[in-house]
Amino acid sequence: MAVCARLCGVGQSRRCRRRQRNNQPDQGSDSDMDEEDGERIVGQRRGDAGSCGGPERVVATAGPSDACEYGSGHVNRGGCRDRTSRGPPHPQSLLELPPELLVEIFSLLPGTVLPNVALVCKKFRQILNTETIWRRRCVEEFGMKEDLRKMEAGGVCSQDLYVKLLYPYRHILGLWQPDIGPYGGLLNVVVDGLFIIGWMYLPPHDPRVEDPMRRRPLFRIHLWESKKATVECMYGHKGPHKGDIQTVKKDEFSTKCNQTDHHRMPGGRQEEFRTWLEEEWGRTLEEIFHEHMQELILMKFIYTSQYDNCLTYRRIYLPPTMPSDLLQPGLFKGTYGSHGLEIVMFSFHGTSARATKLTGDPNVPAGQLTLDVDLSRPVVLPELEQQRNIDELSRLVLGIHEVVQREAEQQAGGASATVGHTAEGACGGATAMEADHDACSDSCLPGPSTSSNNPSETQPFVLPLGVMARNEVYPRTCRKCFYGTGLIAGHGFTSPERTPGLFVLFDDDRFGFIWLELKSFSLYSRLTDHLAHAHAPNLERFEAMLRNMQSWTS
Repeated sequence: MAVCARLCGVGQSRRCRRRQRNNQPDQGSDSDMDEEDGERIVGQRRGDAGSCGGPERVVATAGPSDACEYGSGHVNRGGCRDRTSRGPPHPQSLLELPPELLVEIFSLLPGTVLPNVALVCKKFRQILNTETIWRRRCVEEFGMKEDLRKMEAGGVCSQDLYVKLLYPYRHILGLWQPDIGPYGGLLNVVVDGLFIIGWMYLPPHDPRVEDPMRRRPLFRIHLWESKKATVECMYGHKGPHKGDIQTVKKDEFSTKCNQTDHHRMPGGRQEEFRTWLEEEWGRTLEEIFHEHMQELILMKFIYTSQYDNCLTYRRIYLPPTMPSDLLQPGLFKGTYGSHGLEIVMFSFHGTSARATKLTGDPNVPAGQLTLDVDLSRPVVLPELEQQRNIDELSRLVLGIHEVVQREAEQQAGGASATVGHTAEGACGGATAMEADHDACSDSCLPGPSTSSNNPSETQPFVLPLGVMARNEVYPRTCRKCFYGTGLIAGHGFTSPERTPGLFVLFDDDRFGFIWLELKSFSLYSRLTDHLAHAHAPNLERFEAMLRNMQSWTS
């Protein structure tokens, strides 16, 4: 039982010497004895007279040869333990442990198993009413700290908070993408005091890409005085009203507003549009002079407002981090011309880096792979004056693009090749491969000004003349550049194609992409908000999520 005492945290164990079967003095070490005791320290007995109400219980077993005195410092070597000797008796089950020790043990258990512990016996059920246990579960599983003190001061106990709010709705915490056609979105469900709140994350107003994200509450769940969880819709401008949340299937849930009249405004759709435009773009329609942009904005309002906050959400995860990553992966906000700012998920996959849209537009919808960067094909920029020449940049990037296409064609041809190829044909193929290698070398060779291999060093950077940038305040130095492709398409995601461009890494929190065919520049800045409950359980789940995202919005 000395081992059991130490495992349960009763206190420091004293030396426990076992009486040998042949009544000889002890010769084994403490570690040897502990190991032997540990082999039979836990057993199951069904239907014991002293059981605490369950069909079976876990007890510590000890045979006659294991008799010892715990806590007294005396050993009875002549036979069984003297019942008149000093020292506490050995606890034979968890039921015999003092209540304060049981509170400590139960506090270490996950909250999901505590209801089963309460079914064991009356004593366990009474101990599980201790606030310390549930307060610890709220802190360790849901990150609540200061909120608990305010909550308890208001008369709400930690057990009610955990059992009636946090545990039933734990499956909706984290990041989600709403099913809003091509526009997508980013929802973060968090615990905030007595509330669980679903915040819709909105990019900053165009083109201020480095401004913090904006948040809008879409729903909340909280405890009323009756200690019952209540769902409320937060959409509209008339305050909270009745709503509902339904779990469709694993990693998916839906929201429903039961009072959509609260979304309407006295001035009708025109007032609703003006209010939405001010929140979405930070300006009036008259201040947006570009006619095409006006059409896109009006189209988005009509499309998104028809849902009335009755949406389906699918779980998304933050990308995992590896030591070899060029920069920390995560969420970034970037400029997309007339479509404004959009949110992308930047992740690494072997020798490639990819940006997947979380918010999209009618041309390239959310869920699609907007950028694909080949990290095995760096581009060394020329002198600063030559960087201003779009033709010079095009020569560098398109040279690599042609090599990539030829290699892809050769791989496709090699897969369908037959054994009947002649030696001359094989030699010709080798010559072609050498020519491709030379072309790639010419494109990737440093120009007159080269950068050091030290990744912490930077080199001057400037956009070529004629390349349009929504945000003129971009960094004037960069660390590295790589060949990559960007996805472009017509309205309605028609005729999608990948077009070559230049990926520019500025620092740990910013990168850019030059779309050569569009003569446009997108600047991306990291989303720095703390996002809890958002990490993928493993790499396979994250990869599967990325594959599913394309099917959600295609």
